[in-house]
Amino acid sequence: MDQLKAGSDVFFLLMGSAMVLAMHAGFAFLEAGTVRRKNQVNALVKIIADFAVSTMAYFFIGYAIAYGIDFLAGAKVLTGQAAGPGHTFGAAGYDLVKFFFLLTFAAAVPAIISGGIAERARFWPQIAASAILVGFVYPVFEGMAWGTRFGFQDWIKGLFGETFHDFAGSVVVHAVGGWIALGAVMLLGARQGRYRANGTMVGVPPSNIPFLALGSWILSVGWFGFNVMSAQNVASVSGLVAMNSLMAMGGGILAALVVGRNDPGFIHNGALAGLVAVCAGSDVMHPIGALVTGGVAGALFVWAFTFSQARMKLDDVLGVWPLHGLCGTWGGIAAGIFGQAALGGLGGVSLGAQLVGTGVGVGVALVAGFAVYGALKATVGIRLDAEEEFQGADLSIHSVGAYPEEDVSKR
Repeated sequence: MDQLKAGSDVFFLLMGSAMVLAMHAGFAFLEAGTVRRKNQVNALVKIIADFAVSTMAYFFIGYAIAYGIDFLAGAKVLTGQAAGPGHTFGAAGYDLVKFFFLLTFAAAVPAIISGGIAERARFWPQIAASAILVGFVYPVFEGMAWGTRFGFQDWIKGLFGETFHDFAGSVVVHAVGGWIALGAVMLLGARQGRYRANGTMVGVPPSNIPFLALGSWILSVGWFGFNVMSAQNVASVSGLVAMNSLMAMGGGILAALVVGRNDPGFIHNGALAGLVAVCAGSDVMHPIGALVTGGVAGALFVWAFTFSQARMKLDDVLGVWPLHGLCGTWGGIAAGIFGQAALGGLGGVSLGAQLVGTGVGVGVALVAGFAVYGALKATVGIRLDAEEEFQGADLSIHSVGAYPEEDVSKR
């Protein structure tokens, strides 16, 4: 029976890992559909290369920082067949597939940032930034919120009587990724021609709405693995998480549909805004609370994207700061509101704990974004030169466009 339970948990978490891994294809197509044709290949290559670099950084450095566990032991120890020093590994390789699952979360951080800095960022400095962020920065707050590291949760509980609650990463993954991206986007500067001399904005339409929509759909489907399977074992899985994810997604779509005046980009990102926001409290909210959370997030994304682009002159190509940074922040706070038993939730959350925990996550990310990208800008540079940017990242970096046959026919 124990072996059956171990095998079931491994298979359960493996399916979750595969679903969240597929979300990275969603990030890739969302970006490829939003950028101009001359930057589509770069969007696709960045996401898969960032994932590989994230895997190495998280395996050798990041996971140990977050949880105090490394994998520098024999295979029998790693699969629970023999005892070893330090951590006792679960049967059937459970801890190995748990690493896979949590890696897919960690690698989402550079995937989020990629959308904000698209079309003008240099390739190798971004790869270096991904390694630093996933190896050293992200695991610090991950360990604080999801591990037992640095006494953070004990401190929060001592202040408010409850720990900081972030079930599936509204703050740990999305807000952290979005607020790091804010620093990167500001240091990188706007794309050439995005703003006129008088400060007015020049529209840059997406290159491929079907790709954008495909990316949104892949992310949305994978998100049910992201949220539901954050239970990490079969015994803890809850249908409430699935229902709340569904309601938040629907609320985000409808709010973006109305506020965004039927714009397809806003509508497809509205689904993601709702899902970002519900991650934190998806296991404790009532479905109506999740609907409200998603609806607020969908409207917030449309308003903040428009405001940041037109008023702040923030050339955040995919709107990752509004989508992940702000909606993730809202999600961390919303868990402390709609998770309350008085509002139909399961309780066990504190609004004060959520405000402080979310604020710490935002602060860590904001400082890290400016520090990491600021250091890279000062040393190796982070932006393509004017000629490379005009030509497009596809040809400048990868020497091939998204439609090679067309390039050949033009010669």
